[in-house]
Amino acid sequence: MSDITRRKFLTFAGLGAIGAVGFEARPWGLQYAGAAPLPTSGAGTTLEAVAVPLGDSGYRRLGAGPGWPTIVRTELAEARSGREDRRTALASLVQLTDVHLVDAQSPMRFEYVHPFTGSAFRPHETLTAQGLVALVARVNALASGPHTQRPFDAVVSTGDNTDNKEFAELGWFLTALNGGTIVPNTGAPDRYEGVQNSGADLYWNPESSIQDMYKKAGFPEIPGLLGAAISPVTSPGLRTPWYCVFGNHDDSVQGTVPSGIPPLEAMYTGSLKFEVPGSPEEAKTVDIATRFDPGAIPAALSAITTPARVVTPDPARAPFTPRQFIAAHLDPANTGPGPVGHGFAPDAGETGIGYYSFEIAPGVVGISMDSTNRAGFVDGSLGAAQFRWIEDTLVAGSSRYFDTAGNPVSQVRNDTWFVLFSHHTSGSMDNVVPDPSAPAEPRIRGSRLVDLLHRFPNVLAWVNGHTHENRITPWPGSTPEQSFWEINTASHIDFPQHGRIVEVVDNVDGTVSLLTTLFEADSPYSVDHTDLSPLGLASLYRELSFNDIHADPDLLGGTPDRNVELVLASGR
Repeated sequence: MSDITRRKFLTFAGLGAIGAVGFEARPWGLQYAGAAPLPTSGAGTTLEAVAVPLGDSGYRRLGAGPGWPTIVRTELAEARSGREDRRTALASLVQLTDVHLVDAQSPMRFEYVHPFTGSAFRPHETLTAQGLVALVARVNALASGPHTQRPFDAVVSTGDNTDNKEFAELGWFLTALNGGTIVPNTGAPDRYEGVQNSGADLYWNPESSIQDMYKKAGFPEIPGLLGAAISPVTSPGLRTPWYCVFGNHDDSVQGTVPSGIPPLEAMYTGSLKFEVPGSPEEAKTVDIATRFDPGAIPAALSAITTPARVVTPDPARAPFTPRQFIAAHLDPANTGPGPVGHGFAPDAGETGIGYYSFEIAPGVVGISMDSTNRAGFVDGSLGAAQFRWIEDTLVAGSSRYFDTAGNPVSQVRNDTWFVLFSHHTSGSMDNVVPDPSAPAEPRIRGSRLVDLLHRFPNVLAWVNGHTHENRITPWPGSTPEQSFWEINTASHIDFPQHGRIVEVVDNVDGTVSLLTTLFEADSPYSVDHTDLSPLGLASLYRELSFNDIHADPDLLGGTPDRNVELVLASGR
């Protein structure tokens, strides 16, 4: 079980008041101009209301708490008065991240290591499809940015779209975003076959009266939940063009183990599911192997002394390759609101190139990076070829920039604003293990990418996920114009289950602002536990994630990481 400190617990217990009472200190010496009087229509966002716990302890239901204000962050540029009346909207986009569509019945999972690695099992993991459908519905209902009312130009999903790189999970993800009916079930068509009806104390068994470790923490008994969880759910599909970014869970077994280990590949479509090891030591051995020594996993599994559960095999659980992931997006059947390929180049299914650029709006270009490492492991990096491509793309859209020695360079070009997207953050891109598909190619750390972005005054932001945490970091450059913001957004599987809107505005005073607003899925904060409709299950999805025994209150972030205006010097 994760160690939640007293400080974290108290923070989580009072999270309803956090947004209204100042903000935490940060090491870089923040300066705030106060909440700007923007022409805000916050309906449906956290400007209007935020999920908060009801009660002080134990298993808690959720209710609507007061919305969070917009805080102006001025570490990188001055917020000049009157900008609200001058500003022009340039782009409006939505970030979804870490939705983790989970095949909770797959034999190729290690749920039993959750006492050591909390994300290995979540009590709400059977409800990821219903949760994502409610998130899609919220994006459609919002339709435009709350501050500018500019219709959304793009939706970008920044990785970990699937949980375990299965074709079944990928199909559910594509259907959720494009529209259609999902049957979130694998194996037997008429029943659930997973750890949540195993009868083991290690898991929440919602349909059983057994006092498992979750029931002892106050989790309810909900008859019929598992049958409802695997029933069809229909998604309206996004009404905005959407783009896809690779995450480590879209590339590696369970997000960490490299592909190509034959016994593990066979387990995906096999009939044996390990649910409960013979001892905590056996589980710990598997946990260590998955994180540090993947080649040792088969031996660790063979040493488990309890028999595996026999489940119904399913070829839909087969793992996909990166090329197959891309090809599925390029399939005309999966175009949805477009574009064809959702950003991936027409030949990317053959080349395997998972990075690309795209126009978000006139004069605003997105650069979608592939920060995963085909060698596996949780953290990422960039290949040298991709790094050079990013530099070339930035040069092509810049009339002025700085060379590696810091000297200014001018050229005849039309300037473009750039927003970069990746799964990994600057601090989680230190995995420089050679890529087995290009073993001689150097791998580039996140710190070098930060240095590269500082050379281009028209880079506005780097938007990412991976950490499941709301956190916004200023990256000051040698001159004010060389600065940019890193915007990291919480996942949609762990509480607080947020998405983020980013509105780009020109303040027509030598500054640009990024107006970022968090939002929650379009589902009630609380329903009766007898409500097993798709909307009721989406509500339960959020409630269970808050009460998860491994929940980390720090993922919420501080007030400066939520609804904020991020000011930048434009140099124009």
